Amino acid sequence: MGTKLKDLVVRKEISIEDLSGKKLVVDSFNVLYQFLSSIRQRDGSLLTDSKGNVTSHLVGLFSRTSKLMSQNVKLAFAFDGEVPKLKAKERQRRAGIKAEAIKEYKIAKERDDVEEMKKWAMRTTLLTGDMVKEAKELISAMGMPVIQALSEGEAQAARIVNNGDAYAVVSQDYDTLVFGTPRLIQNLTISEKRKMPGKLGYNIIKPEMIDLKDTLKSLDINQDQLIALAMLVGTDYNIGGIKGIGPKNALKLVKKFDNKFDALFKEAKWGDSFDFEWKEVFDLLKHMPVTDKYELEWKAPDRDKIIKLLVDKHDFSLERVEKTLSEIIKNKETKQQSGLKKWF
Repeated sequence: MGTKLKDLVVRKEISIEDLSGKKLVVDSFNVLYQFLSSIRQRDGSLLTDSKGNVTSHLVGLFSRTSKLMSQNVKLAFAFDGEVPKLKAKERQRRAGIKAEAIKEYKIAKERDDVEEMKKWAMRTTLLTGDMVKEAKELISAMGMPVIQALSEGEAQAARIVNNGDAYAVVSQDYDTLVFGTPRLIQNLTISEKRKMPGKLGYNIIKPEMIDLKDTLKSLDINQDQLIALAMLVGTDYNIGGIKGIGPKNALKLVKKFDNKFDALFKEAKWGDSFDFEWKEVFDLLKHMPVTDKYELEWKAPDRDKIIKLLVDKHDFSLERVEKTLSEIIKNKETKQQSGLKKWF
């Protein structure tokens, strides 16, 4: 779900060229869900191989990340570990939404209503253990690092950036800002064109960067206050936040009480919305378990492993896979050579 900070952050449009040579850590689950939600057939059903195995996530990983690799963008992927206990209700909520969506999808299918089928199918997205395993396989075969988080992947990604080992986190969610990443990049791994609802045209989607320091300065708050603000509007650990409090009112409250959070959450009537203390969520967000034991090493793509997984196992076109691999190597070499010329 993430937290609703969209209208408060300071963002600027960037280009992929701006990220050439930079190391970025991807919030893997967030990106994989994007691929599963967006890369589908006309009726909304997922792409599959001849054996019925889902391939949408692999199509997204291979096609979209290969384009970034060819631009000399260095991606590393952080994967979720143990789910925090406070997130159990959010998982139940999501399961309920999926169950309802499956029911509605079946009704639409009986009516042969393609638009409704697509609408509800996108809400049935489920990332399985096998999908995660194969995603890790493909990422490693493409020469990119895989980092296993102790808990939330976005918190681990934020830690790596804060350690100075990467430039920014890649995610559509704003949670990473709450976890303290200095920079968050959005719209990097999604399609550049997005269909406008109910219209024939498309919106052009450009990558954007959100700077935490600039955002905090613009809002005139500190990191702890940002955590409190996120809790007021709702996080994965206190779903929905405090009823009647949106982002702008939350900001006013946070600034009114400064760092006096006991008084803040008493005024906001936290106890009327949740049967656990606000400190539990605050401490979890501020001290999410992370590790400094990770390796960031980029290697050349392993052609044989990629072909074995994509072509032999999942019926990808050998010609297209070979072409994509050739383009990665060719474009990467061109980028590196053009970079060297600047020094002579």
